[in-house]
Formats: sequence, structure tokens, C-alpha cells
Amino acid sequence: MDEGLMKTYARADEVFVSGHGAVLQDSTGREFLDFLAGIAVSALGHGHAALTEALRDQVGKVVHLSNLFRHPYTERVATRLCQLTDMGAAFFTNSGTEAIECALKLARKAMQMRGTPERTSFVALEGGFHGRSLGALSLTWSEKYRKPFQPLQKVTWVPPEDVGALKAALAADQPAALVLEPVQGEGGIRELSTSYLQQARALCTATGTLLVHDEIQSGCGRTGRFLAAQHAGVVPDVVTLAKPIAAGLPMGACLTTTALADTFAKGEHGSTFAGGPLVCRAALVFLDEIDRGLLGNVMERGQQLREGLEALQREFKIVREVRGRGLMLGLRLHHSAEAVQKALYKNGLIVNCTATDVLRIVPPFVITAANVQAGLQRLRTTLAAFPGSAQETP
Repeated sequence: MDEGLMKTYARADEVFVSGHGAVLQDSTGREFLDFLAGIAVSALGHGHAALTEALRDQVGKVVHLSNLFRHPYTERVATRLCQLTDMGAAFFTNSGTEAIECALKLARKAMQMRGTPERTSFVALEGGFHGRSLGALSLTWSEKYRKPFQPLQKVTWVPPEDVGALKAALAADQPAALVLEPVQGEGGIRELSTSYLQQARALCTATGTLLVHDEIQSGCGRTGRFLAAQHAGVVPDVVTLAKPIAAGLPMGACLTTTALADTFAKGEHGSTFAGGPLVCRAALVFLDEIDRGLLGNVMERGQQLREGLEALQREFKIVREVRGRGLMLGLRLHHSAEAVQKALYKNGLIVNCTATDVLRIVPPFVITAANVQAGLQRLRTTLAAFPGSAQETP
């Protein structure tokens, strides 16, 4: 297996060949409930009819042009994203990591334009994850990701929710930007409080620091609002998006406020593949589904799923905490998270383990009530099989 590939992934043995909605089917015909969605990517699930039709149509016309030429969809996607996020301009990328790299370059350039070119460092949060390229990796907290590739960009980390530490770091370092995830994904589905997000916004404004929100995992509606920070009423200077934005195709975006829209001059940033007609058609299908009320299903199924997880917490001692909102949820366990994840996979439920002790549950936005109920039942059956997991009866 994996012949010809660099050995960078620990992959399951099954070969998945098709899917419908929140269900995947492997080459033997066995079906799995997909509560991972390609790590929070496949918002429209698998085999979505409108997406299939749009992509077939576009493949028959033109797949790639480069950004030297125009196609009918670039401005349509950019305008709709800006309207949904209160931003002023978009730069399209092929991934979330590339969107972060764009944000870092933009912050550096903005400081030069302000006459403070010495402001080149960044502040980030402990537990954060922002990607694996050298710039994005510099902001990623876990040493296991960074250590083999040091030295990296100068970054100061502060603990989440510690406003005093953040204030001190911004004052001492005078960074180009503060970069944070409103909901830390790899950090264990850890949601930052409304108060902290609002105070971080105020501190960045007061110190002239750009506020960059990484909503690659939490954005595009996964928490029930298009941006997770909208629950707190906070507008950053820059926001990065990716994962579900093109319903499974590789696409990201770096969005800025109107004040920063002209930071890059022509030729200062670019991408060969980004924002092509095929991915933009996919993005339009996704955005059309948002307009048709898809986030209502995110909220309803998210509430159903959360209530079910909270019931499991009451029933099983192994469950320590339920985290997150919408369809970005985490089940924090006292022990055996990796073992539980593997057992769930054997029982036909796909989730993954993050931050060592949290089961990450990020299903497609199109998940049904029956899918949720079936997934909760498989969770219950699996947890019950672990010794000593049941709560004692009073």
C-alpha cells in the first residue's frame, strides 16, 4: 500500500469509492457514517446532485485559465463572500495554509505602508494550528510539527483567554498581527469566549496590530453563522477561509477589510491555480445552498447532536466534556480517545482524535436527523464496550 508515496500519512486500509449525503461506501460495499467530512471539508456531503451537475457542466467548458484572464465566476464568489463576512476584498488560494501565508504577507506589507517596517513578528495562541508551510507552521503551537523545521518566523504565544498576557505581548513585541482561531480545531474544539474575542479586537485596534481570524475550520457556516466570530459580533481586519468553501474541491480565500483591500500592488502576490472556473463553480453551488437555508440544518442537527453527546456524558464516566457549537463539536474523554476513535471506525462511524483527548465531530452540513441518531447510537454502543465507562447508579 501507498507505493510511490512519501510516508507522511497514517491511512486506514479501506478504499472508499462512493458516497451519498453523510454516508461513504468502500470497495467492498460496506457503508460508514461520515462524521468527519474530509476533516470539516465536505459540507454538501457526497454525491450532491447540484454540485455534480455544475462540475460536469464546467468540465465540458473550461477548467483552467490562470489569473491572467477573466471568467464569469471570480467576482461573483468574491462579492458574496465579502457580503457574508463584512470584508472588502478577497484573494483566492488553493488551501487554508496558502490563505494564512497571504495574510502574513499582507500584514507585513501593511506595516511597511504605515511606516513601521520593523513590525515583522506575530502573536498567536497556545493550542493554535494554522498550517504546515514555513510561515503558517511558525504560528502552529505544537512543537512536534515545528521542531524538525526550525528556525522559523518569530512568534510569541499567549494562553487562550488570558487577556493580560495578550496585552503584554502586543505591547512588548509590537507585532504585525495577532493570529487566532475563534474555535481552535486541532487544539481540541476549544471555543474562545465572546469576551476574549471582543477584548482581543479592542487591544489590536489600540496597538495598531492587525487582527487575523483563522476561520479555515470554523468558518463558512460550520458553527451556524457564516463566521464563528459573528456570534461575538467581532469583525477582524483579515479572515482566512478554506475547507468547505468549494464543497470538497481545493479552495481557500484571504479576505480583508476595505481599508486593507489595496495593500498588495500588482504582482506582489499571486497563484497559478487559485480561483479557477471549476472551483468557483463549486463555491457558487455551496453559497447557493447557504442562501437556501442550509445553516438552519446546521443549527438543528447541531443541537440534536449536542443534546445526544450531553446525554452520553451523563451516562458514561469516560466522557469528560462536550465542546463546540453547530456542527463543530468535540467529545472530550478522560482517557482512551484514540482507542475509542479506532473502535468507532470499526463500528462504521468516522470521526478523528485531536489534542490527544478529544473526538472531533464535524459532519457534512446536509446531515439528516436519522444520520445523527444512528451516529449517536454507534457512539453509545462503542463507549459502553470500554471497561468501567458507565456511570454508577445512585
